[in-house]
Amino acid sequence: MRHGLLLLNLGTPDEPTTPAVRRYLREFLGDPRVLDINPVGRSLLLNLIILPRRPARSAEAYRMIWDKERGSPLLYHSRDLAAAVAKKLGSAWAVELVMRYGSPSIESGLAALEQAGVDRIVVLPLFPQYASSSTGTAVARVMELARERWNVPALDFVPAFYDDPGFLDAFAAVGAPALAAAKPDHVLFSFHGLPVRQIVKTDKAGSHCFKSDACCDTLANPHCYRAQSYATARSLARQLELPPETYTVCFQSRLGRTPWIQPYTDVVIEELAKKGVKRLAVFCPAFVADCLETVEEIGMRAVEQWRAAGGEELVLVPSLNATPRWVDAVAAMAERHAARKAPVAP
Repeated sequence: MRHGLLLLNLGTPDEPTTPAVRRYLREFLGDPRVLDINPVGRSLLLNLIILPRRPARSAEAYRMIWDKERGSPLLYHSRDLAAAVAKKLGSAWAVELVMRYGSPSIESGLAALEQAGVDRIVVLPLFPQYASSSTGTAVARVMELARERWNVPALDFVPAFYDDPGFLDAFAAVGAPALAAAKPDHVLFSFHGLPVRQIVKTDKAGSHCFKSDACCDTLANPHCYRAQSYATARSLARQLELPPETYTVCFQSRLGRTPWIQPYTDVVIEELAKKGVKRLAVFCPAFVADCLETVEEIGMRAVEQWRAAGGEELVLVPSLNATPRWVDAVAAMAERHAARKAPVAP
């Protein structure tokens, strides 16, 4: 039996130009799981407000991080990971990297695995914490495309791995030397933000999320992205031996005027500077590959904000990319799920 592994990340524009970014944003923000408002409102917001304005600004940001030879950091780091995992797993596996939006497409990955003659496919969405706008839409799209094929493949989906020991060990292995070198006064665990309404939707009973200040201290709602983010931060803090008073969990990348989950990273940065913190280190454990949200948003814009607010140094802790322990962790997750008896039929 030959297994297939589909590594699935979010996506990136094909090039750092306004037209390419516009195409990417149209597909990304046109997804009803991402911009989860009524279809008419989504169309108006996308076509009258977002697409006329945002692509040029985003293209400029992409140009700041674009590698002339390898392109988008998210893409080349993900390709490096796929190549290293394929080598680790050996000839019994075929490994394909795909993106939920843009290229390489999910459809091309499924076709390549079919050509490789795999019997079962392990699908690993590269999102540590579950959100319907990331893991959910990726899984739904794979199932949609898989069932359109004449030979429908057997699929096994790896769930959110926010508490996976291999994932946590890999991030701690990257973070420990970075912290030793930076000697920060404080540490941020900055996760990608989500609209509050998307968290509330996961709480089907309506009895837990945002009902108390301590709602994310436990995983009473097992699909809560915010609670999973806090769980990841607590685990990493324990492994890195960070006392609770020395780190803060926060959320970045909010868009629009509706409420997003708090505390906001940019607000926390201002508050810490006002308190006299001078040296800050930032982890971004919602991302397993460096990308626009890490390299540009934190590594550039947040650095400027920090210095303008009176801080001295802000250090971005690198993401996992294709580091050896992360390669080992991904391979282990794939092999563990391949051993399952009953894959999912789409």
